[in-house]
Amino acid sequence: MDSIDRKILKCLQQDATLSVAEISRKVGLSASPCWRRIQSLEKQGVIRKRVALLDPEKVNVGVSVFVALRTARHDRKWLDSFAQAVASIDEVVEFYRTSGSVDYLIRVVVPDIAGYDGVYKRLIAAAEFLDVSGSFVIETLKHTTALPLDYA
Repeated sequence: MDSIDRKILKCLQQDATLSVAEISRKVGLSASPCWRRIQSLEKQGVIRKRVALLDPEKVNVGVSVFVALRTARHDRKWLDSFAQAVASIDEVVEFYRTSGSVDYLIRVVVPDIAGYDGVYKRLIAAAEFLDVSGSFVIETLKHTTALPLDYA
């Protein structure tokens, strides 16, 4: 990956609706080679997909909750069952297995506390936990979907 690829990726991370002509102008490349580079980045899996980012408030899920889960179970069967249950909960937008004192970290988006309570009940019905702790986001100080490209 060279500096032109990184510039293309920066453009697409800022606005995936840009035309090839606009991207090529911004990166200093003609349209055909720019399009070939974008196709190559997609084929390599660097660009996984292009999506629309929605405003959570405008779709009535403005409350974010980080849920920290600890469990005594660490076998594959338990994890597969739990992961399948979590995947079926639309309000879960991020799901991680972590190191340290927390086994799993989940980000949930809901309209209100009652919405979170419904998700909480589905989580505890899906698996046994030692501890489930929810932290409500009071203020988002930084949120981006753009990845740093200096390391690419």
